[in-house]
Amino acid sequence: MRIEELITADRFIAPALVKEEIDVVGTAGLIEWTENHAGIFVPTIEVLAETQAIQDQFVGLRDPRAEYEEADAYVIALAKLRDGIVVTQETPAAEKRNPRRTHFIPDVCRELGITCISLLGLMRREGWRF
Repeated sequence: MRIEELITADRFIAPALVKEEIDVVGTAGLIEWTENHAGIFVPTIEVLAETQAIQDQFVGLRDPRAEYEEADAYVIALAKLRDGIVVTQETPAAEKRNPRRTHFIPDVCRELGITCISLLGLMRREGWRF
């Protein structure tokens, strides 16, 4: 599997809060996958200061109705700190009919100069063929 190759090359990482979020809202299969790939998750403490700065700068990134801490700012912070790329299926606020908030991951990445692509964009970037 190609994702496994990215993991082996230390090119597929996520903040630990992503795992916590998956444990709450993920499917059984996704939860099992994250348990089998625990090494991809970067401890929260490593991204906390940058996450806080992003949350302070982009207050509209937080969903006011969220029942748990969202991983969005942590994902962006990790990409910023590691000079990485964010892969997300989110679309910018401008492309949404009635957005619940003013900023989404692509909006913040754009404003911070962080590359943000979709899963299809990752496949194209990596030259994957099926």
